[in-house]
Amino acid sequence: MKWIIVILSLLLFIIAHAQAGVVKKLALDDASTIGLKIQADSNTKIEGKSSIKVITLWPTTVCLGQITGLDVENAKLIYKAQVKSNLDGVAFLEMWAHIAGRQYFSKGMNNPIKGKSGWQTLQIPFMFQKGQRPDKVTLNLVVNGIGTVWIDDIILLKEPLK
Repeated sequence: MKWIIVILSLLLFIIAHAQAGVVKKLALDDASTIGLKIQADSNTKIEGKSSIKVITLWPTTVCLGQITGLDVENAKLIYKAQVKSNLDGVAFLEMWAHIAGRQYFSKGMNNPIKGKSGWQTLQIPFMFQKGQRPDKVTLNLVVNGIGTVWIDDIILLKEPLK
């Protein structure tokens, strides 16, 4: 009886894997096939020598940095940046707070940049209550569409909670 179960299990395994077929193979021999290009743009900037230019063929999230050692307990942290777009879709700021092994986020979906626009100030807050000390904070740019987004002059502000 054991042998029959083993043989039937083996046959079912072989049949299941024999029916599996490759749907699509992504060759990564050329980085341009990824559909995402990130570069410095010295011609389009707010401050400094350049801005960051993100060109994408589909929705993407770009991590712009992670900050550690922040003293923001019992305070509001504000992620603020200058953003410009030539986009079919929207883009917004996203901040992740990593606190004691858990992750929490704030998304600027109610204040996105869209279409073709000049420089705009985007910002999102994150409230840290008493006893909440982030191990790190991650700053992202989320592009929900296709096209080009420039980002420059990123700053973090701290305000006391009221």
